[in-house]
Amino acid sequence: MKLEHIVDQPTIETERFDLRPLRRSDQGLIELYAGDERVAHMTTSIPHPLPPGSTEAFIQRAMAEDRDEDVWAMDATKSGGGELMGLISLERMDRNQSEVGYWVAPAYWNTGLASEAVEALVNANPLQNQTMFASVFQDNPASARVLTHCGFEYLGDAESFSVARDKPVPTWTYSRKL
Repeated sequence: MKLEHIVDQPTIETERFDLRPLRRSDQGLIELYAGDERVAHMTTSIPHPLPPGSTEAFIQRAMAEDRDEDVWAMDATKSGGGELMGLISLERMDRNQSEVGYWVAPAYWNTGLASEAVEALVNANPLQNQTMFASVFQDNPASARVLTHCGFEYLGDAESFSVARDKPVPTWTYSRKL
């Protein structure tokens, strides 16, 4: 029997859900939701279609001791909700900074879930950052509203390559001093 490694990453509690570290059992729901073209097209790194083995490799990276990104599942089982409604992450940068990334399963869009998750992550500040950054595609104004609602300030326009779209996509970049 092989025991699952316990990741040294805090669980962050909100009133209606917890942000908890990923576990291997999340693979099926991550594949279901990240495999949705609507989700993949709003991220830089999720390919569409989702290749076999990519979710398993993603979870292994998220659980690794030497990871450069902490990933949390949005888990509402404590309030009778879904076990995985989306993911949120902090990717470490230099100078005590991180970049926030998130996606929410389409069934939970327009429920305030993303705003509550970003706010909880900012308030917990588990990496003790001085600044958090985030970028959203310009054709996703709902994600931009999440960031401004959570106190992020607009920095400027840029572009990032989207694996699912196979092209550079215009972005808006935001920051929040902590």
